[in-house]
Amino acid sequence: MMPTALTPVHFFSHGSTMMLGEESASASYWKKCGDAALANGIEHVIMMGAHWATLGDEIEVAANPTPAKSPVAFVEPSKYVPYKLNPDIPMASRCVDLLKKAGLKAKHNEKFDWIHDTYLILIRMFPTGCPPTTIVSMNARYDPHYHVKVGTALRPLRREKVLFIGTGGAVHNLYRNNWSQMLRFRDNFAMEAPPDRQMLDFRQEFEDAITKNSGPELRRAMTMLMKVPKYRDAHATDDHFMASMFVAGLCGSFEDVGTPAALGAEDWELRNMCNSQFTLGRWPSEKCGLVGVV
Repeated sequence: MMPTALTPVHFFSHGSTMMLGEESASASYWKKCGDAALANGIEHVIMMGAHWATLGDEIEVAANPTPAKSPVAFVEPSKYVPYKLNPDIPMASRCVDLLKKAGLKAKHNEKFDWIHDTYLILIRMFPTGCPPTTIVSMNARYDPHYHVKVGTALRPLRREKVLFIGTGGAVHNLYRNNWSQMLRFRDNFAMEAPPDRQMLDFRQEFEDAITKNSGPELRRAMTMLMKVPKYRDAHATDDHFMASMFVAGLCGSFEDVGTPAALGAEDWELRNMCNSQFTLGRWPSEKCGLVGVV
């Protein structure tokens, strides 16, 4: 039986910047998840993205009270410039304390400006206003077990009104993408040919690992994905994979055994980029199924 006192956790594939400007199944699912979070009284959001990594053996937590937004290519500025960010500085301090307690070298970063991998998701989930949000960096050594430990360290906050989101990519290899249709016609969903077999195969490996395992088995299955032969075809770099390790740590305790996980939506973009959206756990009000699962 899944522990009902814990909030659900999302792993979202944010895709290209055009996922902010174009409607999609993923965008609709993000909105459903945001509506469900608000309906269940969420007061804080904590995210790990794919575009911010700390060097050395440290990890940082964003603590800039007035962060700017990095520009978003191929998207009309009116879709993101007016959106007001809401950094949660007190929660940032709590995260630093929990990470230090777990033996990690954690510190605040008071100069970090937010990047589209996080605020793209927030705009889609919470279009009427950003909840108090904290962003946790990756570590640039990209050790999967390190990032599982980060999730494990912050897991106690799932007992509070905190929503955790890892935002990266199930299949995200920019070198294998077909950019011509987006560059010429602004069509990021054009599919002149099916995705490469390696991408399809790894996409299935990812879904099986995250939906058919729970508790410590989830941690084992997710970290093992980096040893799958097709991993490097699906991820030329490790940055967009680490958020899934963070999610595995958040949901990888013995208490999490039996926690349901489901694929809520999916879009193939730029031919070879698979934007899969997963939810692990459910809200107490959802007696069967997960919010928005299709």
